[in-house]
Amino acid sequence: MPSLVAGVREGRRASVARAITLVESSRAEHRALARELLTELATTDRPAATRVGISGVPGVGKSTFIESLGTRLTAAGHRVGVLAVDPSSVRTGGSVLGDKTRMAALSVDPDAFIRPSPSAGTLGGVARATTQAMLVLEAAGYDVVLVETVGVGQSEVTVAGMVDTFLFLTLARTGDQLQGIKKGILEIADVVAVNKADAQGGEDHEGEARVAARELAGALRLVRGHAEWAPPVVTCSGLTGVGVDDVWARVNAHREHLGTDGLTRKRAAQQLDFTWALVRDELDQRLRSSPGVAAVRDDVRRAVLAGELPAPLAADRLLAAYDGDSN
Repeated sequence: MPSLVAGVREGRRASVARAITLVESSRAEHRALARELLTELATTDRPAATRVGISGVPGVGKSTFIESLGTRLTAAGHRVGVLAVDPSSVRTGGSVLGDKTRMAALSVDPDAFIRPSPSAGTLGGVARATTQAMLVLEAAGYDVVLVETVGVGQSEVTVAGMVDTFLFLTLARTGDQLQGIKKGILEIADVVAVNKADAQGGEDHEGEARVAARELAGALRLVRGHAEWAPPVVTCSGLTGVGVDDVWARVNAHREHLGTDGLTRKRAAQQLDFTWALVRDELDQRLRSSPGVAAVRDDVRRAVLAGELPAPLAADRLLAAYDGDSN
């Protein structure tokens, strides 16, 4: 453990990778070691990193945008950590999408670290693994941490609760003006960017992007009303790099809007939410490993599948078996 802590603090890539593997593990002995590791790393007196969540519909170009932004940030002297929250494989529990292969330039940048972070099948898994991986990256000296999420759904709400600024990427001609409202994504977005605003294939995507940006700005005014922070809507192209610097400037503007006190309060509230996420995740693990539950699980499963036992009674029986472990 002392050598692992020292390796992380010195920014050694192998140590950072080992530490993240440790905090992502669901094995009981690894979870105990992870708590010890994070307690040691918490004493690091580095300044708070900029945490940004990035989301958008599949095909919006998140990986291309992140690579374009990341290479600009490293060229400007930043150290960038990227956590791509992938859906987990039902067979191995590992990441499915492998975003690292789609960020070829950034993945070989010595000042960048890209890590697919499997969701472990639960939102609690996302909260635990990703939040702790962020802490490891920050202790290793990465001053910008980008968290990429898959698709648009409940995991976005989870990730928005662990970052400073939530960036929503969208496209023109996708109906996202309405989809965003329906899914509530515009309610949690701090910055909105219409990606792929470039002239590819002879089509005026840039003009379409500007129109989409105006429509989204109008939708945001309806959704957010006279909120203290009005999320800006800008256009960009991750492929050509046009507008990417402007997006980052808007992210920094939001961070400045929060101010030191606002950021401190936001992170304190996030820590409280994270505490309960850890409690729920731990209870889930204990329920799965409970001897009492294991003893009745097959009987309950058979009875439910046969239609002999309603789900509420089945749940009560499993919980009673779990409660019986401590008696």
